[in-house]
This record gives sequence, C-alpha cells and structure tokens, in this order.
Amino acid sequence: MPPAKRVKSSAKSSAAARPAAGSERPTTEDVEGESEFATLARQHWLKATKRSTTTVKVKNDVLKREIWDALEKDGFPLKSLLVLEGLQTLESYLWPGYGEDSSNYHVLLIVMIVNAKRRERLETWDIFADRPADFSDLFRRALSMSLDNSLTWTVRTNVLLFIIFAFQSLDCAIVRKECAPLVSISIWHNLSTEQNRDELLESNAHLKKAWRASAKRYDAADEAMKGRLRFERSWLYTSILDFLPLLYADSAKNEHALYCERFLEFLIDLQSQLPTRRYVNTLLKDLHVLPALHLSPMYNDESNGLVRDLSALLSHYTYFTVDDQTGVQHSREEAYDRHCANLAKLQRAALKNFKEKLTVLALSNYGAIDKRSELEGLLEPLTDEELEQLCGFLGFRTAYPESTKLPTDRRFLTEVLLSTFERRKTFQETAHDLSVFPDEETLFETSLRRTDHYDGSRPLALPKLNLQYLSVGDFLWRSLILYRCESFYAIRQDIEDVLTRMKPESRRPGETTFSGTSKMSLPISKPTILEVVPAVVGSDTPSTVRAEVTIDLRRLSEHVRREWEALRPDDVIFLLAVDGSKAKKVANGGGPLSEAGKLGLVAVRAAEVVQIFDDKGRPVRDAQAYFEGQSRGSTRKIQLRLDSKAYKEDTEAKRSSVYDGINLIVRRSGRENNFKPVLESIKDLTLSEVPLASWLHEVFLGYGDPAGATYKHLPNRVKKIDYRDTFLDWQHLIESLPGKIVEPGDDVSGSFGPPYLLEAADRPVEEPAAKPSKKRRRDAEPALIAEIETLKVSTYKPPNNGPYPVDAPKLNSVRFTPTQIDAIVSGTQPGLTIVVGPPGTGKTDVATQIINNIYHNFPEQRTLLIAHSNQALNQLFAKIVALDIDERHLLRLGHGEEELQTEGSFSKLGRVESFLENRDRYLQEVNRLAASMGAPGAHGNSAETAGYFNAVYVEPVWAKFSETAKSEDATPEDIVKAFPFHYYFADTPQPLFAPDADRETILEVANGCYRHISKIFSELADVLPFEILRRDRDKANYLLTNEARIVAMTSTHAAMRRKEISSLGFHYDNVIMEEAAQITEIENFIPLAMQKPKDGQMPLQRVVLCGDHYQNSPVIQSLAFRHYANLEQSLFSRLVRLGVPTINLDQQGRARPSIADLYRWRYHALGDLPHTLPHTRTQKEFLAANAGFKFDYQFINVPDYKGKGETEPTPHFIQNLGEAEYAVAIYQYMRLLGYPAAKISILTAYAGQRALIKDVLAHRCAKNPVFGLPRIVTTVDKYQGEQNDCTFHSTTDGLNRQVRILTD
Repeated sequence: MPPAKRVKSSAKSSAAARPAAGSERPTTEDVEGESEFATLARQHWLKATKRSTTTVKVKNDVLKREIWDALEKDGFPLKSLLVLEGLQTLESYLWPGYGEDSSNYHVLLIVMIVNAKRRERLETWDIFADRPADFSDLFRRALSMSLDNSLTWTVRTNVLLFIIFAFQSLDCAIVRKECAPLVSISIWHNLSTEQNRDELLESNAHLKKAWRASAKRYDAADEAMKGRLRFERSWLYTSILDFLPLLYADSAKNEHALYCERFLEFLIDLQSQLPTRRYVNTLLKDLHVLPALHLSPMYNDESNGLVRDLSALLSHYTYFTVDDQTGVQHSREEAYDRHCANLAKLQRAALKNFKEKLTVLALSNYGAIDKRSELEGLLEPLTDEELEQLCGFLGFRTAYPESTKLPTDRRFLTEVLLSTFERRKTFQETAHDLSVFPDEETLFETSLRRTDHYDGSRPLALPKLNLQYLSVGDFLWRSLILYRCESFYAIRQDIEDVLTRMKPESRRPGETTFSGTSKMSLPISKPTILEVVPAVVGSDTPSTVRAEVTIDLRRLSEHVRREWEALRPDDVIFLLAVDGSKAKKVANGGGPLSEAGKLGLVAVRAAEVVQIFDDKGRPVRDAQAYFEGQSRGSTRKIQLRLDSKAYKEDTEAKRSSVYDGINLIVRRSGRENNFKPVLESIKDLTLSEVPLASWLHEVFLGYGDPAGATYKHLPNRVKKIDYRDTFLDWQHLIESLPGKIVEPGDDVSGSFGPPYLLEAADRPVEEPAAKPSKKRRRDAEPALIAEIETLKVSTYKPPNNGPYPVDAPKLNSVRFTPTQIDAIVSGTQPGLTIVVGPPGTGKTDVATQIINNIYHNFPEQRTLLIAHSNQALNQLFAKIVALDIDERHLLRLGHGEEELQTEGSFSKLGRVESFLENRDRYLQEVNRLAASMGAPGAHGNSAETAGYFNAVYVEPVWAKFSETAKSEDATPEDIVKAFPFHYYFADTPQPLFAPDADRETILEVANGCYRHISKIFSELADVLPFEILRRDRDKANYLLTNEARIVAMTSTHAAMRRKEISSLGFHYDNVIMEEAAQITEIENFIPLAMQKPKDGQMPLQRVVLCGDHYQNSPVIQSLAFRHYANLEQSLFSRLVRLGVPTINLDQQGRARPSIADLYRWRYHALGDLPHTLPHTRTQKEFLAANAGFKFDYQFINVPDYKGKGETEPTPHFIQNLGEAEYAVAIYQYMRLLGYPAAKISILTAYAGQRALIKDVLAHRCAKNPVFGLPRIVTTVDKYQGEQNDCTFHSTTDGLNRQVRILTD
C-alpha cells in the first residue's frame, strides 16, 4: 500500500480505528471491578482459591439467568461480550464445561463469544484443538441452530456469523474437517433433476469418481452416520431455502435485512474460494438464487443498498470466468466461446420445440440475442405455460418446495432466462473501465462511505483477500478494487481536511471565498484549457488534455512555498470546485453526510503536473536552485495534464461548467501520493496474461501440496553447491548440519578447512510402494523425502586474485546457527524459501549470505532484492557491499540510495558515474602497464584502445610465459625470469616471488598477477558501452538490463516502476524479500511479475521471503479495509497459514535474556546466543548492569498530565503530553549519568507522539550541549530491523491488548 498515512504502527491498529459513535469499549473496571459479570466470574470460574483439576461443572441456571438473559435484554451488546471474553468465560468456564448434554444456551454463548474474539482479531480455534470430538458436536449443534425457526433472527444471525468465521479459517484442521462435508459433491443430491446431475458427472471423470466415492461412503455407514451424512448434504440447500422466503417477507424488519446481508456474505465467501466453490456454484445456479434475489422486495427496497451491492459481488463470483473443477482461468476468447455455446443451446431448444414463435430467436446471431432487452422481446410470444416448458427443456428448475412460497411465475422464469443468457463483462473488462483517478462521485459514493463507520456489526460489499484465490486474475482484480478504494479513502480524508481548514463561504451570490488557510491548498481562478489532443487509434478518449492554472505564493511561509515549488512532473494534484452557498447542513437520507458535502464540494478533478513556470514564463526545473536565486516572483503557472476520460465524459454530458467552477487546488505529500502509478501497475497486470512461475503457481493460489514449491520437491534441485565462506571451520560445518550424515568426498579424507562444497549423495533406487488408496485424506502429512540425508564434502584451494591487499576476498565472519544454515541452504537452492526471524535472530545476515552464495555459484543469474522500507533495504545493501561481491554488479533503485552509508554510489546515475570513474582509474593502470612493458602508443585513451592493447601485447606475452611455465625443463628460477610483469608489480609487497618458493607456489603467484591484470581489461570491456552511448538515460537503462546482477528497490518503487522496468526487457532469476511480512500481498506479488515471459514461462527460479508475521503487519489506514477485506494480509503470513514449510530462526543475539523473555513466549523454542548468556558473555554491553536503573526493563504508568491523558488534535494524530515529558526526562537523566546520546533511541506508536516528543526535546535538550539529541526519535514502523543499547517506548494509550508491541 502507499506509505501514505503511515502515521501509526500497526501494532496499535485497534486504538487508531476507534468504534463508531455510540459504541463503547470495556474498561479495566468492567473486568477487574465489581461489575455484574466480574462478580459472577469470581464466584464460578475465577475463584481466588487454587483451581482443582476436576472437570468444570456449568450450572444451566447461571448461564440462562445471569448471563444469557442479561445479554438478551440489551440486544447482545458487543461491550458485554468483550467483558465476558476478558473474563476468560470461554477458556475457563464454557468450553471446559461443555458436553453432549449441554444446553442450547451454552452453545449459543460459546458462539457469541467466539464471534466477539473474531471481531477483536484474537486467536480462537486453538482453544478447541485438544477436544476435536466435542468441537465436532458443538459445530453440528450450531449448524442445526442456524436452521431453527424458533430462534430469533438476531440469534440466527450470530450463529451464521460463527459459520462464516469457520469457513474463513479453513487453515485450521479441526475447522476444515467440519466445514468440508458441507460443500462436498454430496450436495448435488439437491439438484433439480437427476439428468442435470448425470450430465455434469459425465463431463468430468474426476467428478464421477468423487460421486461414486461419496455414494460408497454412504452405503457403508451405519444408520447414525447416514443421518449425519444426509444432514451434511442438505444443510446448505435447506439454508438457502430458508433465506429465499425472507427476501419476499411482507413486513421485513431490520433484523431480517441484517440476516440477509450476512447470508449473502456467506455465499460470496463460498463462491470466492475454489475448494468451497467447486460444487456450491452449481447448486446456486440450479436454485436461481440471483434471479430470485433481484426480483425480491428486499432487493428493490430503496433502503437496502448494501443488499444490492452484495448481490452484485455475488453475481461477479458466480459468473467468474474460471473452470470450477480444474481452477483454470478462461481467457476472454474462451469465456466468449462458452457464452456462445450456451446461446446455441437456447437456440436449438427454441427451434426444436417452438419453431413458429421463436424462429427469430433461433436464427439470430449471438450478438443480437445476448442483451437483456432484445432477448426479453424475443421471448414475449410464448405463453406462461410455454415459457415454463422452455425452461424445462433447458434443464432449469421450475418448482420449489411449498415452504419457500417463492413465486415461480412468468416474471421469475423470464428473469432466470435473461440472467442465464445475457452477456456479462469479464473481470478484465470491468477492470479496464475503472479509472485510476477519483472524482466527486467515486470519492463519496455510498459503498465507500460505509467504510467510514465500519465497526464489524454489518458486512461490506468489498472483495476479501482470502486464504485461497480462484486464479491469479481473481487475486489481481480483488487487489485492484481494494487498493483503489483504500487510495480514494485517503484522498477523500485529505480533501475533507483541506475544506475544513479553508472554511469556504459565500457572502455574495455566485462568489465563494475562503476565510481559512491550509498549506496543502491554494485558491485559484478557473483553469485555462490549452490543448486537447485527439484520441489515438483504438481509443475513444483524447490522448492529452493540457490546462494551466496560476497560483499566488505571496502569503505562504518559506517552507510551505518551497513545498509548492518542489512539485515535480507527474505529481498528481486535485482541482476542486467549491460553492459556499450550497453548503448543506442536514443529511437528506442515504447515510451520514461527509464533511465535504457539508462544506459545499461540487466537483473534484485530478490532474498531473507537466511543468512549473515563473511569472516571466521561464520553466522552474530545479526548484531548490531557483528558490535560492534573487529575482523570483510570487506567482507560478502550473501546466497540467487533465484526466482525459473525465474530460471526455464532462464534454459529452455538457458539464463544461465543472471547469469554470474550479476555485481550489490541492496537493498531497509526495510519500502518500503515489497511488496512480501503483494502481496503473495493478491494472496492467489484471488486464495482461502475465503468468506466475509454473512451480509457484499452485502454492500461490493456495492449492496442492503446501511443500510443493520447496527445493526438496522440485526436479531442478542443484546437486553440488560451493558454500565458500558460509562455514568458518570443520567444527562449524558439523554443528550446522544436525541430523545429516557428513562425509568427506572421494578426493579428501579427515577434516579440513573451508571453503566447502556440499554434494547430496545419490539415494538408492527404491522399489515403488504399493499403490495407496485413492480415498482423500485431508489431514495426511506429506511423506518425507528421506529419513537421513547424506552430504559429501569436498574443498578446493581458492585462486590467488593478485598480489595487492585489495585483491584479497572479503570473507564472512558470522558463525551461523544450524537453523540459519538451514535457511541459507534452502535459499541457495531453487524454489520457495520462507524464513521466520524473531527479533535479533539474524534475518538480514541470512539473506546476505544467500545472495552471496547465489552470486558466486550462478554467475549468469540476476537477483531482485526487495524490502518494505528504504531503511531496511539500505541495511541489507550495506551488508552486501561488505561481502566479496563486485560493486559494478550492484544497483540500488529509488530515492533512498542517498541515505546509504557506503563509500560508493549505487543508484543508476551513481553507478554510471562510478563506471566512468573506474574507467579513468583503470586506463591509468593500462598506461602504467604499457610503460612497464615498453609498448609505445596511447593505449590508455579509451576502453576500446585498451582492449586492442590487451589483444596485441598482453595476451601474447602471457601466452609465451605460459609455454615456458609448462615446460618440464623449466626451473623455478627460469619461470621467475620469464615472468613479463616484474616492473608493473614493483609496487606490491616485496618480494613478489619468495626466493625459496617451489614451482607450484611461483605459478600460483604468477597466475594471481595475471588475474589482477585480466580484471582491469574485463572492467574496461564492461565500460565500453558507456563510451558509445551518449544519453544518460540510455546508459542507465543499459546498466539495469546488462550489467547489474543484484538490483535492489523498495516494494513501493517496484509497484510504481513495474511497467517501465518490464518494458526495458529486464530479466531476473531470483527474488529475495526482506521484511516480507510488512508488505501487502499485491506488493509482494508485483516483484514476481516485473519481467516478460520467455517462451510463455517466467524464468523465475528462486523466491526467498524473510520476515516475521508476529511483528508489524502492513499499515492500512481504514479499519474496514484492514479487518473486513483483510488488506493487511501479506503473502508471507498467508503462506504461513497455508502450511508452507518455514524455517524458524531460533537464537537471538540482540537483547539480554531477561528482555527477550518479554516476547519469547510468542515464538517456539526461541533461545539466546552464547554472547548474551550470563556464563558465556563475550560482548561488553552484556557484561555490566545498566547504571542508574534497577531493572533491565520497566513498565511505567504515567498518570494524566495537567488533567489530560491521550489527545487527538487531528484524526489519527494521537498524542500524550505526560508521556512525552516523561520520556524526555528519562533521556535527560541518562545523559547526566553519562550514557552516550547515540546509544539511546526513543520510540512511539504514533506520528503525533513522535512529533510531540521532538518538540519537547527541541525545547529542553537541543540547545544544551549537556544533553543534545538522542540517536533517533521515530515510530515502531520505521525502526523495524534496527537496534540500540537503550530504547524506551511511549505507548501513548496503553497496550490495548496488542502483543505485537513487545516483539517490535
């Protein structure tokens, strides 16, 4: 997502996303005080005495009278349910006391508390894991209650919500086991006719086998099991038949609408994942759910807009162009062919049975009958009875059980035919029509405004990022919709904030003035349309619409003026038409009125900056240099590129007055205004056929064997790899490979030093095992490839690279742990590697060594390095530079390169300059070499002349020396004498050849010297294209596509520049992502698709994801998108949920063990490295206590300061002055004790608190040399991956049950 609005840590998401007005949160007093439920808990399950190990006995009268009646009386308020959850009612009372004879109230209370935990994003299913049989009974009873007409619709809605939650948790084995039978092939028993079912079964051999297996299981069951199987296959069918009459109820109530909304959400969830959709889609089409819904009074009630929006989303998934059985996505041509086949079936039935009345229908072309209006007119000649017969001939259901009271009249049957045979837009066509620019309608449409007040009580008409997807195209479509909504949500908030600050008013008719100010907006006169360039071939919108606006900067402060003048080409700005006379005071229905509506916003149009001119018409290219000039005016003209699509629509609708009314220009900060290029990248991918690598495809979608993409399961596993400096010595090698047999290779014996080459020993050919049963075993563990792996170890002597100290390779000095070695081995091999790294366990070191191994073992491959933030990327890049990797093969893209603390520049332009600087240095070496050899001529004039010199002089001389060295008669003295470069290497540490050296040693030194010389000419050969290319852009692009082997960029930069980089023909083989758990799933995906396929396949060979899903997740501003749509999901966390094998780093070296205990519980078997332990400490920072502090860590409760605690001056800008003052006081105390300022970091969860702490520091410490400023004051997000000796955290408003704060 855009880094925009990352004003808080995701660790504090529940605090920032506050509930809607009127809802309340439980307080500490509610849980620990004398409240009704707290008192009850202490009496029955939170007794002060030591709890016995006997089974908990639940008293039904307590459940009914003390809990259920109290909840029912108030309408099951969320606050009360959260109080019960906080009192451990489920964990300590309801579930321990549950049994087969438990009352219905017992079941319903469990259901409701589970729902409350779900709304709070708390882990739930693990509570039930140790009693799967009881959970199965509980789940069956909940299913039965969902069909119980004696329960109120409110209670049934809560039960349905529990079932929805279950189907969203199919990664949990006990839940999956209960849900899977409800959507299995057995539900096809409920299809309208056996003929339809038989046709479906005959179309696919797999379906026929599954049906036979289902029938066989039923026949083999006893009576009790048969009853259970009948219930399972009829539950969904019965639920739908219960739902349909509710749509046609005469006096629909609000609780009816809420149930229908939740049921539609349930159907959407079933349809949007292939395992649940496979058989459900056929049943929904057979029952004509969508036609019945569209004709219902509830759907057509004006107040039920959410039902209509949910219906549209259900229709999208029901008719999604994917094969329900194979999961293969249909191309646009295939989708149209299937549509035409359906129309042909209709025409054949019409011609065969109603030739006289439907001749025109039967003989028309497809394009003439696939529109609703035309087809409806062609069906009019049929009587009601004939229309029903036509539906029967087509195999459609024409009757329902009497209990449904569904009117199957002519209107209904006509709607069935129309909805079946009309042509619908594919998801690609829908995506193509979406604009990446907002206007006043898209910004303030009802469906988007519902997200403002989302509190979890009602669903939303938004696609969700699920555990699985129908296809890659489905994932991209969902991401496009959600990213667009999230971007527009942020834009709308900014516009509303600007209008609030600008205070538009109308003192005279037709004139709007602004009495307020905002640094992000300026009043303007209407824009001037300069040029409208006609549309290009194949498009119906103008190719360019250029306009110009004038802004007055006179009243702006210097820093704000600089910001306006720093607008760059392609920056997006917004032109607003505001009418102060139309400010609305009262909402006229349709939901709560936005602030913008109250302030009279008429129109919003987006535009891109082309160029800024001063008052004399001169272009301002370098804003900084221009601003520092002397003769600058106060006005600027900004040339803009308007949204062509919006301009065309305005022109056609004769809304040209929109541009005449524009009177305000709004900008946004650069970091949060990158939505357009990112949206365009997602849209291009959605419209394209860019495939994933075949080995990654199924795992990405969430199907097949979760371990199928790991290197042990791939056929292209590399048998032998040089691990170079990964292992420090033989003991390290043995310790790092526990459970494996390590043997010296055939050419060595005993132990020996690095470098080590590891080769997997050939496994003996095993006899094929007996063919296993074809019965599906959902929870079967994958077979292990080998019990014990045998590795053969060999070594080699590293080549001498030259006599100079600079020629010596840079070696790794980290003694990697066994799990780190496991991660390095997996990452070096082809396939998918997921590394889970708790704080301080060395994720970055592991990623660096993987890159180093790939670089040296596969010199022809390229690696794309991705990180969430510039800071993390720079840290990783700095470690790469410190290894034995040639700097000419490193490239850093994006604006964060200037923060990289290295000697060289690794940006595109910096790399080009570096190449040219190296060229000059190497050409001087060529001149020196030529002089030492006595070769006349200007050989060092250019890389080209140097190449000629190498071919004419150097290579022949070396060839002559090689002949001499090969001679068996040549003595060591003869070889030294024949060495041709004595004079050139006269400045090396002498003697170059030791006097008593043997022949082998002399040849080794001589070959090292020649490697040094060869590298000079190799570098110059790489520089040669930069001498030929003249334009800086061409040089930079050549560097990216031909020279760079390790290319680093942030995930946001990759999303913004994907099209540009792909169009250059850039190809890469490996993707390594640091902080992968902090990157949204679409930004995880885009780096995997930044190249064009080769021969229809992606050449991607490795994907390494490093991260920690227990720490920060992606920051999403809106609670609705974060929790309901699950937009905060990363690919990393989803793959972990799917059960893809992970490598969990298990030893931390960052913190004292006592501090690590704060978050150790969060991870499985997290230990400490020896240098942190009391008896083996080797680093001085762990040897002594912290002067002035009694404890290693402390939690300090800061009371309200001057009567105030937490404040929120502007939305999401949360502050606490008392905590800020306390944090600065601690810093001053530490400085007075002698702690270096560079060893202290101050962290907080919110940008508002960070700004406040900086203000207090500036006032109390900045100008006092005794104190100075700490190393950094930042948010937890920005500090991710960093460390310091002393840190303190201003939580601002308490922990709010967010445990991630401890691991951050």
